[in-house]
Amino acid sequence: MMTVIAILFWLSAGLIVYTHFGYTAALWVLQALGFSNGAGHLRGRKVGRFPSLVDDTDTDETALPVVSLIIAAYNEEAVIAAKVENALALEYPRELLEIIVASDGSTDTTIAIATEAGADQVLDLPRGGKITVQNAGAAAAKGQILAFSDANSEWQPDALAQLLEPFRDDRVGYVCGQVSFTGPDGGNLEGVYWRYEMKVRELESGLAGITAGNGAIYAVRADDYIDLKPSGSHDLSFPFAFAKKGLASLYRPRAQASEKMVPSMEGELSRKRRMMVGLWDIVVGEGMADPRGYPVLFYFEVVSHRLLRYLTPALHLIALVTNIVLFGQGLIYEVTLFIQVVILLAALLGRWVDLLPFRICRYYVMTTISIALGLWDRWRGGPPGYWEKAEGTR
Repeated sequence: MMTVIAILFWLSAGLIVYTHFGYTAALWVLQALGFSNGAGHLRGRKVGRFPSLVDDTDTDETALPVVSLIIAAYNEEAVIAAKVENALALEYPRELLEIIVASDGSTDTTIAIATEAGADQVLDLPRGGKITVQNAGAAAAKGQILAFSDANSEWQPDALAQLLEPFRDDRVGYVCGQVSFTGPDGGNLEGVYWRYEMKVRELESGLAGITAGNGAIYAVRADDYIDLKPSGSHDLSFPFAFAKKGLASLYRPRAQASEKMVPSMEGELSRKRRMMVGLWDIVVGEGMADPRGYPVLFYFEVVSHRLLRYLTPALHLIALVTNIVLFGQGLIYEVTLFIQVVILLAALLGRWVDLLPFRICRYYVMTTISIALGLWDRWRGGPPGYWEKAEGTR
């Protein structure tokens, strides 16, 4: 019996360490061995100021794609004017850029402000959720490329041109840029975690493609756009759905945007908890966990970076319970239980002790708990639909 319990302990502990650290090392080793999809990196082509999707020898601006930038907005009167102005300032021919603001039943002055600021289309839609209004924006768009952004995201002037660059390769279906977080963190270590996550996605992008994007800055081909259910998410659904269609999803760090960080750890927990509600519909309902149709390396990424991460609450529970049972079976189990208890205590004290080790433990535990809380909310309330902006990010 103790042998089975020991196997469960070491398996769960090993998988936790692997998904957070070992996977990154595995990506590096695979790339060092020469494994790569090569998508988005065409050699021997001249790259001008703006990428061309037609013919590299044609320097006429009409060779550039028409791009529709779609901004989902719900009561964004505080930031929507600045967002439209930011879009108008992008280094891309104005006649080839369509700016669409899709209002998700806004009850403030978002629609009037967006219209006055110069958006090409302002869609006054009934409340239906972020994905619903993004679907409507995509249906109304005229562009060959559909770019998406949050209302509070500020793009660098060359961000759109950089975002489009990999689309010269027909094998590319989705590209996301790099988002950085600004403002005081209030104990929220999301910015630190995000920088590490971006390094992981850079390695994924060079191997088989990223397994998740971000909502601040990304683009897809209009012909490849997929209408998702309200419970879906472009960030998670598009990369794996495109992989099953034979298209690569890439990370383009030169395409840069910034957003205000959630100013507290409590706010970050609430944000992640809301994000996790629809997770299970994506993993099971949309088929993320289904291996059929995946390239082998991409499924390796999905299992390592997505599925195991989402299982970490259960893995931690198994590791803790089995470790308690194994206490007294050897010094190693006393040490590992001590480590687990210290992490949990440090997470509890991290609310009051403003020292980095305590803050790291608190962030990690709360982020892990958010996955379980999202599943609980999904079970109680059904699939998500509406969305709320995170407090303090505007």
